[in-house]
Amino acid sequence: MTGTPLRIAMMLESDGPGGAEMVNLRLSQELRARGHEVIPVGPERGVGWLGDHFRRGGFSPDVFHLRRPIDPACVRDLIALFRRHRISTVHSHEFTMAVYGTAATRLAGLPHLITMHGGLTVCKAMRRRVALRWAIRSSEHAVVVSRATQAQFSTDLGIPGDLLTVVPNGVPAIAGDADRVRAEFGITPGECVILAVGTLERHKGHLGLLAALAALPREGPLARWRLVIAGGRGGDQREALERYTRESGLSSKVHIVTARNDIADLQAMADVFAMPSLWEGLPMALLEAMVAGRAIVASATAGIPEAIVDGQEGLLVPPGDVDALGAALRALIPDAALRASLGAAARLRGHREFTVQVMADRYEQLYESAIGHGRRARIA
Repeated sequence: MTGTPLRIAMMLESDGPGGAEMVNLRLSQELRARGHEVIPVGPERGVGWLGDHFRRGGFSPDVFHLRRPIDPACVRDLIALFRRHRISTVHSHEFTMAVYGTAATRLAGLPHLITMHGGLTVCKAMRRRVALRWAIRSSEHAVVVSRATQAQFSTDLGIPGDLLTVVPNGVPAIAGDADRVRAEFGITPGECVILAVGTLERHKGHLGLLAALAALPREGPLARWRLVIAGGRGGDQREALERYTRESGLSSKVHIVTARNDIADLQAMADVFAMPSLWEGLPMALLEAMVAGRAIVASATAGIPEAIVDGQEGLLVPPGDVDALGAALRALIPDAALRASLGAAARLRGHREFTVQVMADRYEQLYESAIGHGRRARIA
């Protein structure tokens, strides 16, 4: 814990189930456990998912009001919120809160930290690039979750990479209950369970995973597998995935499920974790698989090679390369010793670099730095 407990406004523009939302929740929980006071701030007209999680966890979330795309009144409301809660530090996540949080903290004289969780679409419009560039340059610290997103934002915004600090996401180490979900899916002894976690959208690469599995022999050791796709909130690829599964004769071996709150149990059940994405930042599901000690096969894209060294913590394949993905699965499915070796290395690195505790350590240091920078600026 830092020397003085902080009162942190943790601001996020969205409140549905998702990666940035889970980081927001878990970081807040860990910071509170260290003695800080965290006030979650979310959208007034959101879906309520994140606010409900915060309230069940004993937090008292507040809301921001954004009445139109450019809304000076929102800035005034945020300043009033900071004063009402006696905020000492503001941490804004993603584009909208990065910009409005910067404007409000500059006027309120508060230190400000930005975290951008992904950059695939945020910089497409010129006005967004201009606004985000200003916010990054005007805040004490701007954080990205991987070196790949650091390079992308640096290029897209035309700013030096050293304006962006890399703090990887962190996940909790949770022991799951494999027996319950093995019974749910009817897994039999000797079957190699493959787990994929991610929304049912094209960039997650689930169709490529199905194609790689469909090409495996239908008899012998390589036929002893079962696939569970935990599809989060779903997506526009669900029908295509289910159709491919039926047409390939894999219906008895593939389970596509959504809205699961038991990912730790599914990780405990899995022998192999597959992430065949075409593009990713540094996905939390991958980090959860590492911390759980799963054997991993994943696409060598964006931030994933920063967590997985090919042949050491897992097997990496080119994104979209069905043949290479199939070759990796051929190696893993029948070889329990290889799975155990890769899983042990993944667990070791995951606990060393990608837990919630490590993430919170890094953010605490940035909060202290931001407060010190703000004090020096006011004295000057």
